[in-house]
Amino acid sequence: MAEPRRRRSVSATFLLELLAGQLRGLDPAGSPLEVVDLGGGTGGVATALAGYGHRVTVIDPSPDALASLGRRTAEAGLGNRIRARQGDAADLVDVVGERSVDVVVCHRVLEVVESPPEALAAVASVLRPGGALSLLASQRKAAVLGHALAGHIGLARRAWADTQRFDHDGLVALLDGAGFTLQASHGIGALADHVAESVLEAQPGAFAELSALEAEVSTDPAFRALAPQVHLFARVGLTTPAAVD
Repeated sequence: MAEPRRRRSVSATFLLELLAGQLRGLDPAGSPLEVVDLGGGTGGVATALAGYGHRVTVIDPSPDALASLGRRTAEAGLGNRIRARQGDAADLVDVVGERSVDVVVCHRVLEVVESPPEALAAVASVLRPGGALSLLASQRKAAVLGHALAGHIGLARRAWADTQRFDHDGLVALLDGAGFTLQASHGIGALADHVAESVLEAQPGAFAELSALEAEVSTDPAFRALAPQVHLFARVGLTTPAAVD
């Protein structure tokens, strides 16, 4: 019998579980954290984190996305844990205030800001000492491979030549320049994004098996380099560096 359709993909589920565990590590007592979801859109991450008890401020430039977030928040009964503010990375300090939050979620935002270093500097300025950044960005090598396998060779060459596209080491350098200490890095979707949903629906247990495999390969440098996205978890204001996963 085919398994029921799920709300989230393997990659999205892995990312949220990974982030939830990392946030638990910030406060083992389980106290609610003050979280900013920069560019959080309609609230896929925000509602998940609010469901864990955290207080989340979603900052996004799109009024339509924030309206959808409001409806989603109301339906989930999370109105007391999620608030919406219109703005972008350039407005972050004005909207939130310096040294005011524990965590900033910055997923697929660096690709669209005018100056990634300035955006990361703004993130660092709103975090309390020891605060954490959850950074998710698309990777150049995965884009090159994806275009080539799809037969779009010209696009693949342009992606390879585009120095503005990110890769793991370049992102680590940006974090270091903004005063962050890297804690962990994981590839997201290295395998899972290449497996059709129909395969998972047709094979009982396939979702769980692929989820476990995705987690197992996520820190391997070769698989991480080819993952469509990379997730970096970093902290600011640490006196001593921590070991990287």
